[in-house]
Amino acid sequence: MTHQTPPEHYKGKSVSEHLKDARLRGARATSETHGTELPGHFSAGSDSAKNTAVIFLILWASSEAFDFDPLLLFIVFGVGWILWSTGRSAFLGWARLERLHRVIEEERYEIEHHRDQEKEELREMYADKGFSGKLLDEVVDILMSDDNRLLHIMLEEELGLSLEVYEHPLKQASGAAVGGILVSALAILAFYFWPFFGIPLISFLTIIIASKLTAKYEKRKPLNSIIWNFSLALFSSAIVYFLARIL
Repeated sequence: MTHQTPPEHYKGKSVSEHLKDARLRGARATSETHGTELPGHFSAGSDSAKNTAVIFLILWASSEAFDFDPLLLFIVFGVGWILWSTGRSAFLGWARLERLHRVIEEERYEIEHHRDQEKEELREMYADKGFSGKLLDEVVDILMSDDNRLLHIMLEEELGLSLEVYEHPLKQASGAAVGGILVSALAILAFYFWPFFGIPLISFLTIIIASKLTAKYEKRKPLNSIIWNFSLALFSSAIVYFLARIL
């Protein structure tokens, strides 16, 4: 397909290059700490559970090195940590939605003020899908006749967004809260009934289970995820313990 000199809307690039840049822009807008492949609440819950487990493990290692009873510290810390992780998850969700809304409004503006260029982009996308001739003209004309449908198409086809997968920030926050509360409660109970091995057992079990579930959901090798997370948690807590003993 022959490309003419692109208009200023494309900033000196061809239609194909503009479409590639648009997809990158869409990827940046939807990127988040929890990732984009997992449902937000599931990812937030998994992260919160693993982080809580590691932090309780580090606190336990410190208490063993300094030889003090950390039960009250665990309880107070658990409350504060749950509030922090829940609020942070909600904030990240809101920030992601704001980026998404900004991209939507930018695309809406382009549709309203650069219709010829949007039509070119639409033609390029559907030509790449195998449409040609009269059928291509009809498809483009039909889509250009409805701005709302055109906006939806451009968001999904040009920017690579799937609007149906975005969850409300409060749902993500609830996932983080459940993960933090569950692991905190189990860790405190385990320490109360089994002071020496309770927290390490709960922490490592949490890390293994959460790593396996997220890897399975994302169709990655669970063993690699488990080994990496387990080793990192063990290494971090060991360093804290030995540093505390030395200092």
